[in-house]
Amino acid sequence: MSVDKKYRFAEQLNGAALSISNNIAEGSGSVSNKEFTHYLNIAHRSAFENANILVVLERIKYISDIELNDYLEDLDKLARKLTNFRKYLLK
Repeated sequence: MSVDKKYRFAEQLNGAALSISNNIAEGSGSVSNKEFTHYLNIAHRSAFENANILVVLERIKYISDIELNDYLEDLDKLARKLTNFRKYLLK
């Protein structure tokens, strides 16, 4: 894989990962729980975007299947936490 291609993948993954924390931070400044849950939903979708990028990286053999599984497990935990936090805010 070319250096340019690796850089583009790294940029995409970094942007998607940063989107998670940025949306949580932005949502925390919301005036209502309903508005905050909107940002948590965007963060949740960004976790799935990260997962997709990682699957592509594994398919082109840039990361191993073991690394992919570890990353996906971490993303799954994060996605569950975001879901539970959204549910808590909507009570």
